[in-house]
Amino acid sequence: MNTPASPAINKVRAFSHEQPALSHPAFEWLRREAIASLNLTMHEYRHRETGAMHYHLDCDNPENVFLVAFRTVPMDSTGVAHILEHTALCGSKKYPVRDPFFMMIRRSLNTFMNAFTSSDWTAYPFASKNRKDYFNLLDVYLDAVFFSRLHELDFAQEGHRVEFSDPQNSNSELQFKGVVYNEMKGAMSSVNSVLWQNLSKHLFPSTTYHYNSGGDPESIPDLSYDQLKEFYQSHYHPSNAVFMTFGDISACEIQEKIESLALAQFHRLDVHIEVTDEKRFSAPLAVQETYACEDDVEDKTHVVCAWLLGKSINLGEQFRAQLLSSVLLDNSASPLLQVLETSDLGKAPSPLCGLEDSNREMSFICGLEGCAAGSEQEVEKLILSTLLDIERNGVQQEQVEAALHQLELNQREISGDSYPYGLQLILAGLSTAMHRGDPLKLLNIDPVLEELREQIKNPRFIPDLVKQYLLDNRHRVTLTLQPDPALAGKLLEAEKQRLQSMRDQLDADQIKNILERTRALEERQNREDNAEILPKVGLADVPALIQEPTRIDQDVKLANGSLPVSFYGQGTNGLCYQQIVTALPALPDDLLDQLPLFTSCISELGIGAKDYTEVQTWQSRISGGVNAFSSIRGHIDDVQKTSGYMVLSSRALRLNHRPLTELLAQTLHQVRLDEGQRVREIIDQICARRESSITGQGHVLAISLASSRMSPTAWLHHRFSGLEGIRQLKLLRTELEQDDRLELLLEQFRLLHSLIIQSPHQLLLIAEAEQQDELITTLADIWQSNPDPKQAGLLALPAVREQIKQVWTTSTQVNFCAKAYPTVPSGHPDHAALTVLAGYLRNGFLHRAIREQGGAYGGGAEQDSNSASFRFYSYRDPRLDETMADFDRALDWLHNGTHAERLVEEAVLGVISAMDKSTSPAGEAKRAYYNHLFGRDLAHLTAFRHQVLNVQLSDLKRVASAWLDPTAASVGIVTSRQTLEQSNYRGLESINL
Repeated sequence: MNTPASPAINKVRAFSHEQPALSHPAFEWLRREAIASLNLTMHEYRHRETGAMHYHLDCDNPENVFLVAFRTVPMDSTGVAHILEHTALCGSKKYPVRDPFFMMIRRSLNTFMNAFTSSDWTAYPFASKNRKDYFNLLDVYLDAVFFSRLHELDFAQEGHRVEFSDPQNSNSELQFKGVVYNEMKGAMSSVNSVLWQNLSKHLFPSTTYHYNSGGDPESIPDLSYDQLKEFYQSHYHPSNAVFMTFGDISACEIQEKIESLALAQFHRLDVHIEVTDEKRFSAPLAVQETYACEDDVEDKTHVVCAWLLGKSINLGEQFRAQLLSSVLLDNSASPLLQVLETSDLGKAPSPLCGLEDSNREMSFICGLEGCAAGSEQEVEKLILSTLLDIERNGVQQEQVEAALHQLELNQREISGDSYPYGLQLILAGLSTAMHRGDPLKLLNIDPVLEELREQIKNPRFIPDLVKQYLLDNRHRVTLTLQPDPALAGKLLEAEKQRLQSMRDQLDADQIKNILERTRALEERQNREDNAEILPKVGLADVPALIQEPTRIDQDVKLANGSLPVSFYGQGTNGLCYQQIVTALPALPDDLLDQLPLFTSCISELGIGAKDYTEVQTWQSRISGGVNAFSSIRGHIDDVQKTSGYMVLSSRALRLNHRPLTELLAQTLHQVRLDEGQRVREIIDQICARRESSITGQGHVLAISLASSRMSPTAWLHHRFSGLEGIRQLKLLRTELEQDDRLELLLEQFRLLHSLIIQSPHQLLLIAEAEQQDELITTLADIWQSNPDPKQAGLLALPAVREQIKQVWTTSTQVNFCAKAYPTVPSGHPDHAALTVLAGYLRNGFLHRAIREQGGAYGGGAEQDSNSASFRFYSYRDPRLDETMADFDRALDWLHNGTHAERLVEEAVLGVISAMDKSTSPAGEAKRAYYNHLFGRDLAHLTAFRHQVLNVQLSDLKRVASAWLDPTAASVGIVTSRQTLEQSNYRGLESINL
């Protein structure tokens, strides 16, 4: 969490046992605390009968959030908590339909719906801006978690089961199936997941963290249905529950529903579920494990060191550990990270570097990836010697102050661009609440910051923490994770042998039971439940108008030219956001290919006379860091025409706006492009991250591949951040070992930079409304000139509209499938119907066929305006040929199946809900700004909304017939070599990643 403390805030801060907040009689009010830095008051309540805790974050925010969580502490790797999370949402006492969770997604205007399984808790959150919708979801969620049916067939579908590969032929081979089973096969295909799980296994030899809470695919089939029910009975009880809510609906109103819908039917349960303390090591431990990879194993070893620290619920200890981690690892000037980044022992710092503070006991982790085999002792020595040097010689005071500044900045920022803001606050305090700590103190950290400000005045403060937490701490694990090209085959063979052994031992009754359960599950999956027993919102509940923040445009006069500034007055809680937006000039292909690397490097290099380490500290002291990126999109009426911009972005406390402006202007104009070794290191790190992320975002990569030849921007996306981009990055990393290739790259960067700074700039500025004049005056003081837009040549890309059919192979236990059809841009009248069609096919056919029956973690369809394509996809999918066939069957179902009119309304609601997803105040302004920049103004969005609301079933069939031509479809698949060899899907170009 994060920070600020000022005298004004401390005066406002209240910790009171005075007049209790209005609460329901079933709940006892305990205390409240006003947190001025977050503009809210937090109240704590306890349910009198069951002891369930309720924390309510009361604030003037119409996006209300609800979460109920249970302490779940499994002591094996069967995934019982994870499978229970899935199965609990498959029907309840009041709502005995097969899939109320996904059905409510379609019948709701929610801004967030999900469920999470952590290492020691399971949570069910949702958010909505609509009061009716909020209480509808509350009703369904409470019934789902406290009165779940836990049907045995749902356990088989969501958890695991065995079926014959040919459901009609008992002589065929057995197969493991199940959504969680395949989800975790995909998850454990990620090297980072394997690294984390093995590290936890050794760091925590006796507590729940020793086990894979999501489920190890080898252990998941060991879980029985009876064990699942027993776990539910002991863990999903109000006496083991914590409720957390946020928004402008009163705690009393929420509690009345919680009591009447659920808690009134329970009595206190004599249960005290908790995680015990880990027994401490008498000496450090060194261990070795392996992970599956392709044939190339050179320099692919991971070496990490991890220390077990104190309890996360000790607020002072947690923030001392956070500060220490930030000082050591926050940026490239941080002493430990700098050593790791510049070491020849590995390609990049480990992705696990940092502090893990969500478990009961915290852990600090650091290390390297891309190491040579046998280098573990050298890596360990490097880390320990660096820490010893810090302990002896200390750290520069400005780095410590910069780390503390980051805590304050993060505390003040009203975020919410990935999760709703209220949910982010709730999740920040949830682990502490689940461990029976004090989430009120965790969210209001001003007093802790004040204490830290005093403590860091002592130059020995950080060195003493290094000594106490790390050097003198014997509970340390050094893990070496080595690549094994044979491991994937070994796992597959072990699974086959296990299934064959099961097959050999089946008697006639067991064979009959498998066949009958397969038929029963299929019948259950194909049955149409009565969705009308679920509550819903309808089209009448949809807000008629789209709101966007007020924008004020102003030209700032400069000594040479003028600077266009767009200002949004938003409630940013004392922060200001600034972006320099530069029109991309006409670029030759060789420079265009280097654009993503240039934007990745520009904020990581030196400026003027400062080297990159000095700049990193400069950034950290005054801002939240500098981010650079390019944004290139097709026109609303023709995706073959494009517009593009390069953006430099940052944020700071308002009092730092002037130095922030100077930092961004100097970054743009005076970046140093002579730090060749630094560029090498950055590219090594980017490449390592991109390689390790393949299986985590395999569906995104497959979708990008399938639509890569649909438009110039789609082709760029595939080259910049898709599979082709990863392949080119790996080649470049090897080439950069030669100095002449590095110098060529730097020269390309210089040429690219010279063209960009000659292009016209405009500024986006977001802050509190009353700060407008002061902030814009600051811009005029610092900016001297701006190129004339009339003289600029703008980026133009060659048109592309081609079919592609490719499969890329990598190390993965699951598949990622995509199929794309060329359709229309966002300005076309059929775009709305195609967008609704995607939701209609997902809800009506794909979810059942690909997820429920096929066992994939997910699947669906989408209409993409930037590539003007309609795309089918699956995620962590055990099937390949069958899924590709299901994409085609979805269209057959559309034209020949039986359809309920409500499905169209549900698909329309889904599109509207996605349009109305909330974001932070700053995020709302950014979204509006870039919509206008690329021609998606309010009139365009309003027209699209009106078109969506008027889509009929006949429109869906019409646009499908008009645009989804099977002969024009493109295919993109990410899979393994073994799966490809066994596939009957033909006509694909194969590329090994």
